[in-house]
Amino acid sequence: MKQNHYGRLGAVLSADLINLPEMSATSIQALLEAHEIRRPEMTEADVEGFRLWRDRLARAFDPSDPTEQCSAVNDLLVQATIRPWVTTHDGLQPHLHFVPDSADVLSRVKAVTAGGLAFVLCWEGGSRLGRCSRPACSRAYVDTSRNGRRRYCTARCGNTEAVIRHRSRYERSASSSAK
Repeated sequence: MKQNHYGRLGAVLSADLINLPEMSATSIQALLEAHEIRRPEMTEADVEGFRLWRDRLARAFDPSDPTEQCSAVNDLLVQATIRPWVTTHDGLQPHLHFVPDSADVLSRVKAVTAGGLAFVLCWEGGSRLGRCSRPACSRAYVDTSRNGRRRYCTARCGNTEAVIRHRSRYERSASSSAK
């Protein structure tokens, strides 16, 4: 899958924010640092805003209804108050920014996640945003595979499902042989 930096960063950050097991200033800041978000410093007062934003992001990860998925991303774009412009800070090639660099961390994350989800939805299709198919898991993921056929959040979930299917077939085969 070929995407620009903003598309990949924003979409993957969205999935990781949705999947974050604990919503605390420390865990959110660590996630933002891992995604190389500039000035990721947080306070406990920021956590509720991130929690609400995470819940809004989750709507975009259901590719079963493309109209609803587009509506979800459009709502995010409106809520993020995006105003794109091109910049070349820190010696980087020209790239888009969606909010002023001086904006607070929540505003910057809203902009990059909403913009990233819009890029993925428009350039790669909504099926690249999904939820794990393993019944015991519902983690969000961004399908960055070449063929775009990912169904599980991780190889581990996929392997677990394969083992369950194999054992189920084996048990059915064994029980029908016993008859």
